[in-house]
Amino acid sequence: MAVTAAGQRGGTLMGSREEILARVRDALGTASGTPVEVPRDYRRRLGAEEAASRADVIALFTERLADQRATVRHVGADELGTTIAAALWGREAKQIVVPADLPYGWLAELDGVRALADSQVTDVATLRAVDASVTGCAVAVARTGTIVLDGGRAQGRRALSLVPDHHLCVVHADQIVGTVPEAVARLDPYRPLTWITGPSVTTAVELARVPGGHGPRGLEVIVVED
Repeated sequence: MAVTAAGQRGGTLMGSREEILARVRDALGTASGTPVEVPRDYRRRLGAEEAASRADVIALFTERLADQRATVRHVGADELGTTIAAALWGREAKQIVVPADLPYGWLAELDGVRALADSQVTDVATLRAVDASVTGCAVAVARTGTIVLDGGRAQGRRALSLVPDHHLCVVHADQIVGTVPEAVARLDPYRPLTWITGPSVTTAVELARVPGGHGPRGLEVIVVED
């Protein structure tokens, strides 16, 4: 029976692959498939010193957001509705989209701005036409200036934070953690997670920064210090 050169090469590759996998299985022995504890300390320091207080974590989060060219506002819980209204008026917004379960008080001060519920916007063209979206978040990371949405309360579907040109996100102070591992510990890996670090920016030809290539050109975060 004749064997082609291609067949020989294919057989050699398959033989080598099986041999390597067999060695890996032998090395793992009975421990194969058994979860093991990762022998690393994931509680990284926020800087040269451990964060001494919540104020340090919030300050670092604000600093990293500014580095990413996001707008940050700090308010008390009783100022949230007024602040959201002022932010949208400042952008001359006429129509926004919000999750259906957004707390009523967040939009109580809006006047002259039409708020569409997520369920009312069924096509991408309409979603692109709104001036902004307003959502909450699941958790935020100080070290990277990242906000994470998981589709939970006051967050809506993923498209709300990706399609409209401006995203206004409300973050409560107790949702801000120091590091990514701390954030992961709070999240359900089976939910649709969206990690957002600053407005969308793409580096084009000659390293020119092009905003809005893969998401909102503007990100505004309101930190509510309850």
